[in-house]
Amino acid sequence: MTSKFTQANLPPVRGRYVERADMAAITWLRVGGPADVLYTPADEEDLAGFLKAVDPEIPVYPVGVGSNLLVRDGGVRGVIVRLGAPFAHIAIEETRVRAGAAALDAQVARRAAKAGIAGLEFYRGVPGTIGGALAMNAGAYGAETRDVLIEAVAYDLTGARHVLTNAEMNFSYRHCGAGEGLIFVEALFEGRPGAAAEIEARMNEIMKQREETQPIREKTGGSTFANPDPALSGGLKSWQLIDKVGGRGRMVGDAQASVQHCNFMINRGKATAVDIEALVESLRKDVLKETGVELRWEIRRIGGPA
Repeated sequence: MTSKFTQANLPPVRGRYVERADMAAITWLRVGGPADVLYTPADEEDLAGFLKAVDPEIPVYPVGVGSNLLVRDGGVRGVIVRLGAPFAHIAIEETRVRAGAAALDAQVARRAAKAGIAGLEFYRGVPGTIGGALAMNAGAYGAETRDVLIEAVAYDLTGARHVLTNAEMNFSYRHCGAGEGLIFVEALFEGRPGAAAEIEARMNEIMKQREETQPIREKTGGSTFANPDPALSGGLKSWQLIDKVGGRGRMVGDAQASVQHCNFMINRGKATAVDIEALVESLRKDVLKETGVELRWEIRRIGGPA
C-alpha cells in the first residue's frame, strides 16, 4: 500500500522521524503493516511544537511499547507518536512517585518498593508503560490506576498542555474518559509508607501468579477482553465465558487462544492481524450466542486491512 503521508508532510522537529516504520517489530503480538511515519519526540517542548504545527488532517496515534495493541495488516496511515527515554523518568517525592509516560509499569513498581512506598505493587504485573496505564485505567490483582493516581499531564492534538486530576480522568473499569486524542506524558501517584521487604514479597507473589497463569513468554497482547459486568455474566470472567463455549486452544491460522489462559491470544509464529482479529471475533460471537454476554475488546486496534 502506498503511503499517504511522508516526512515531507510534517513539521520540522528535534526528535526523529522514521518513514514506513515496521510496527510488527515494536508490538508484542508481532503482526501488522508499517506506519507511514513513526515520530519520537526529543522532549515535551518538541512534542507540543509538533502537535501545534502538524496538519490536523493527518491522523496521530500515541503508542507505548505495544503490549496491548493490534496493528492491522494494512498498516497505519498517519503518524505514530512513540515516547522514548526523555519520557521514562521516575522520581520519588516522599510517598509519591512521579513517572514519565514511557516508564515501564514494572519499573515504577520496583522503584516504589525500593523507596518503601506501598500501593503500587500491582504495576509489577501489568505489561506496558505508564502512558498506556493512564489511557486504559490499567490494573491487576485487585488494584487499578485510579486507586493511586493524583494527576496526569497530557497534550491534546492542538499542542495544548493539560494537568488532569484523578476525577477529571473519568476512569471506569479499563477505561479513561478524559477525552479522545490525548497524549499522556507524565503521572503523579500517591502510595503509602511500607516496609521494602514486604512490598518486594508481594510483588514476587504477583509475578509467581502471573507466570503460573499467563503465557507471558509467548507473542501475546495481554488480556484480550475486559471482564464483563458480573451482574450480566453471572459472575463469570471473560476467560470463563470463553472456556464455557469451548474456546480454549481455538486456532485461526497461526493465531491461538492460549491453552494456559484463554483470554490471551498468541501468535504461534506466522499469524497475521487478520488471523488474530478473526479468532477474537469468533470467540465474541460464540460467547454472545451461547451466554448472551457481549465481550468488549481490551486490546486497542489501529490501522487498516491489507
